[in-house]
Amino acid sequence: MKQSAALDRALDEMLVQLGGMVLRLSSPQVTRTPEERHALACSVNQYSVCAARSGDPRVHQLKVELEETIKPQLRLVASR
Repeated sequence: MKQSAALDRALDEMLVQLGGMVLRLSSPQVTRTPEERHALACSVNQYSVCAARSGDPRVHQLKVELEETIKPQLRLVASR
């Protein structure tokens, strides 16, 4: 049982580090092209799949933040 808990903690730490890397890559200065945005979306979706099984709140917070980065940006258009 102790080995299982240690493995879970190690995986959570890896997910936190991976989520941080993907979050840095989500910057508009880094992902400029449609291909880069598509790759980011794939990475975020894969992270979300892995994070779903985690019990670590940091992993779930990163999941939420990452999912926000791939949502389309809404623009306010005013007409006269």
